[in-house]
Amino acid sequence: MNAVVQLKKTYDEVVPYSQLKTHYDAKYKIGWFLMDAAPRPCFTPTLLHEISSYFEDVKAEMKKSNNAKYDFIVLASNVEDTFNLGGDLDLFSEKIMQGDRDVLLKYATACIDVLYANMTHLDVEAVTVSIVKGDALGGGFEAALSSNLLIAERGVKMGLPEVLFNLFPGMGAFSLLSRKVGAAMAEKMIFSGKLYLAEELFEMGVVDILAEKGEAELALYKHIRAVERTANSYKAMQKVKDICNTIQYQELLDITNVWVDAALKLTDKDLRMMSRLVTRQNAKLAN
Repeated sequence: MNAVVQLKKTYDEVVPYSQLKTHYDAKYKIGWFLMDAAPRPCFTPTLLHEISSYFEDVKAEMKKSNNAKYDFIVLASNVEDTFNLGGDLDLFSEKIMQGDRDVLLKYATACIDVLYANMTHLDVEAVTVSIVKGDALGGGFEAALSSNLLIAERGVKMGLPEVLFNLFPGMGAFSLLSRKVGAAMAEKMIFSGKLYLAEELFEMGVVDILAEKGEAELALYKHIRAVERTANSYKAMQKVKDICNTIQYQELLDITNVWVDAALKLTDKDLRMMSRLVTRQNAKLAN
């Protein structure tokens, strides 16, 4: 733990955003971006825009430094016990009731733009990491899956609850999970709506590193120190995984269009269930 405390002293604050906290660890070349969306910790349009802006800044800095400034880019949360609750369900409900396909597609495309950039490590020589210390639901789980390395603490829950309101996770869940656990298991996970413990997902191969409670950051630094000893082979294997597990942007876009069309077919009953889910999530956050 002393190592983590000592490392935190090397942080430099980057750009102040309204729903994103960022800092840079110069010693270990880590860019941290912590989600802090309001009024609830989901992927608001503002958060999506700020993540996209942060990514562009990182890419510019990497180009300027000849790919030397960042080795790891870490997605985490600034909200206690919550990683991210997924899509902006209030926005979904409003635009579905209005039949506004254009806005739904614009929002969904912004989601996959961020996810694809994270998945392809911003087209720079860095590794993207998700540190999950609280619930990751729906799009929050998809975001965690999109990182090249997923670190989760024991006891946290992750899952895809969209089936509860008669929809499906349309921003990459099937594409990402099917490449990790196979198509049949990915479909089972989506249709079950089950929330999985990090321990279960680690046994399935979905979570890469299982950390003790309160030690996710320490697990990352241990991982960094371990791979430093075999840096050449580690970087080469990252490229091999890119080649073997390629997901094309068009695949995500095609699925997103299916999601938008399915969303517009939701009934009043489905929308009431969506609203109740938001109410339960808000009540949990208030406790």
